[in-house]
Amino acid sequence: MPNKPLILGALLSSAAALLHVGCIYFGAPWYRFFGAGEEMAQMAEAGSLVPGFITAGIALILGIWALYALSAAGAIRRLPLLRTGLCIITGIYLLRGLAVLPIALLQPQHATAFAWWSSAICLGFGAIHLVGLWQRWRPMSIARH
Repeated sequence: MPNKPLILGALLSSAAALLHVGCIYFGAPWYRFFGAGEEMAQMAEAGSLVPGFITAGIALILGIWALYALSAAGAIRRLPLLRTGLCIITGIYLLRGLAVLPIALLQPQHATAFAWWSSAICLGFGAIHLVGLWQRWRPMSIARH
């Protein structure tokens, strides 16, 4: 039976990857709207390849993360280092989600609305992955997997 939280996690990572691809395609307005920073938007407007390469790299990573969640959910074949990879992915999402807290305390000028809502999104993604991980590899089921 597929693991629903990990399926949801895969869909969320895929959606995030597609939004990053949208930033590459639609350029500066999307970079600005999604909070990538004025410097990225200006480089995109100037025709620089840097924002596209950075954003493509992020989209690729998010796509790989989606595949790992699907694999752990049982929806696709087992990928290498599945448990380790998914634990790292979940940890990154959770740490990114919590990163706004020390920023808000130490450099409040950098705790922008983008920092807060993007952190909330990452924390939500991480929580969904964590529930899926627990369901997939909780102590009672370790012997079976």
